[in-house]
Amino acid sequence: MSDRSDPLGPFARYLSVWVALCILAGIALGHWFPAPFQALGALEVAQVNLPVAVLIWAMIVPMLLKIDMGALKEVGQHWRGIGVTLTVNWAFKPFLMAVLAWIFIGWLFRPLLPAAQIESYIAGLIILGAAPCTAMVFVWSHLTRGEPHFTLSQVALNDAVMIVAFAPIVALLLGLSAITVPWETLALSVVIYILIPFAVAQLWRRRVLATGGEAALARTLARIEPVSLTALLATLVLLFAFQGEQIVAQPFVIALLAVPILCQGYLTAAVGYLLNRRLGVAFEVAGPSTMIGASNFFELAVATAIVLFGFESGAALATVVGVLVEVPVMLSLVAIVNASKGWYERGAGAVRPVAVEAERG
Repeated sequence: MSDRSDPLGPFARYLSVWVALCILAGIALGHWFPAPFQALGALEVAQVNLPVAVLIWAMIVPMLLKIDMGALKEVGQHWRGIGVTLTVNWAFKPFLMAVLAWIFIGWLFRPLLPAAQIESYIAGLIILGAAPCTAMVFVWSHLTRGEPHFTLSQVALNDAVMIVAFAPIVALLLGLSAITVPWETLALSVVIYILIPFAVAQLWRRRVLATGGEAALARTLARIEPVSLTALLATLVLLFAFQGEQIVAQPFVIALLAVPILCQGYLTAAVGYLLNRRLGVAFEVAGPSTMIGASNFFELAVATAIVLFGFESGAALATVVGVLVEVPVMLSLVAIVNASKGWYERGAGAVRPVAVEAERG
């Protein structure tokens, strides 16, 4: 199999086709049959949707099953990748999103949008940009053949930073002296999307290794990997079905709000990827580092926007648009990163020996 082939097999070569079909199916189902999907959307605890949480478990448990707890101590050698991700997530992306929101929504698109909602749209985009992703990055890391121990450690570190940095950064960029962060949503999301699936995966891993060794683990991983792709597609159908009515009702507004979100995703990914290459970070670390930097924690963003501005606000709609564009953008970035592996390693290889010696020293 080619080194650039998709880790999920032949079916995943047409992933963009399945994604497009699921998006269309979700919009159509949400528009034609709103009642059942509204009922599913209402199954929430602290703004965390439980059906989506179950699907995310199905996505990330196969990836977490690969993690050997004993190897986590080696993550320290990837300190350059960790530094790049933290810098991009907390010192670059929130401020980039604020600038893009002001340029596109506050200036270029202002005549085309409802005047009363301009500031609210900008606020929603700022909230979205300040919330780095927690769960879905395990999928993007897997699709770029990322180092799973680095991914887990980086996500855990991001969650810790988020507890102390999210509110001050949003408050600074929104110009508010104090904001109300839905801490229940933040804490519950960490438990649901990280702690529970990680515990399940580790217990499962120990059981498989105890009964059949490494060969049994390899067979188990081969059987369950397609589950991740299926769960991803089902999640897409649900997310787009939840918002089907809004998409059909306000397609033009949603398209305009998507522009700064798209720009933020691609610009942030470019900065993270190039910084990793410049510092000689190994490709299997640079991939997840780039994905973690570019993606957003849309559950927290939506919940925060609703708490601050209300369910019907422009801010809430702007964060929902983040949900709509997240998966297609991240899948395109996965394709770009995988296709550029050779180019990346040619540039990173020239400085990697120096970087590795520095990390080990």
